[in-house]
Amino acid sequence: MRDRKWSRRDWLKVTAATAAGMVFAEPSRAAAPPAEAVTPELIAAAKKEGKISFYSALELNTAERLARDFEQKYPGISVRVERSGAERIFQRIAQEQGSGIHAVDVANSTDPAHYLDWKKNDWLTAYMPEEVAKHFPADQIDPDGTSATSCAWFEVIGYNTEQVKREEAPKSYADLLDPKWRGKIVKAHPGYSGAIMTATFVLARDLGWPYLEKLSQQRVMQVQSAADPPKKILLGERAVMADGNDYNLVLAKDQGKPVEVVYPAEGAPLIIVPSGIFKSAPNPNAARLFQSYFFSAATQQMLADEFAHRSFHAKVKEKAGHVPLDRLKMLKADPAQVQAQSEEIKARYAKLFRV
Repeated sequence: MRDRKWSRRDWLKVTAATAAGMVFAEPSRAAAPPAEAVTPELIAAAKKEGKISFYSALELNTAERLARDFEQKYPGISVRVERSGAERIFQRIAQEQGSGIHAVDVANSTDPAHYLDWKKNDWLTAYMPEEVAKHFPADQIDPDGTSATSCAWFEVIGYNTEQVKREEAPKSYADLLDPKWRGKIVKAHPGYSGAIMTATFVLARDLGWPYLEKLSQQRVMQVQSAADPPKKILLGERAVMADGNDYNLVLAKDQGKPVEVVYPAEGAPLIIVPSGIFKSAPNPNAARLFQSYFFSAATQQMLADEFAHRSFHAKVKEKAGHVPLDRLKMLKADPAQVQAQSEEIKARYAKLFRV
């Protein structure tokens, strides 16, 4: 067991029957936990533990900033950041739990389907930070309190303003099929990125696979991560991106770089990033303190201001010049359906785009 490398396919084979029951039947459900404030007793207990392991799929500079700010706010508690892609985090936690290794305290992932597995296996503990209970919408909180949306972003279209005039730029997914963009588009791959898996699921559901088939005929440059298309258009290697994280382009534009974000007319796929505490956490009090800090208004505002991430905290304000959530058409995915269709999506996409 210790040497086995678990893939999503392996894990889903083991959990398929019970996962289906969880999604489509009414499961037995614990009552939502009461909201918990940060108390002197919690801080003292966390400082006695003195450390926390934070497994994160956020970009490294974002995860490290969260860790350093927490350490500054609560001296004496060190945060070890274990940053990787969502799929690798999923595999690592499966391996550790299967081997009886209890290392993770708090984990966040760009693939909400992971929480279906973790919750089904009873690996997550219920904890409701006071600010989550007071200021987050119900649809961004697990009903049992085992996770909540720590931040979000959109997968969007974008372009290099030195290569594309604003009046000629694509404004919709349909516009990307114009022959003038053939050989000028870059796109990420759902086989590598959890965010792009979600976006591909949404586009296949709402626009249909015939749309993706037509897009594949546009001689698209294929890259891996959702952070890669913004880099390619920023460097001028491609004029237009078909998908990619909006925050990368927003931050580059704030710095005066020649890029523009396009929220497609059809709507933009919403990528949510849940966070949860593990039952086997070696530092449970520090984990609770970190989770409360993560969802606080101050931390959520920092993520919005400095990293252009979206927050569902009611008191967070968008930075001047950034498009607020209530002005955007969100295309939301069902994590259970993404989970069920992921292998089919990867195979079909690879065949269409020949990658």
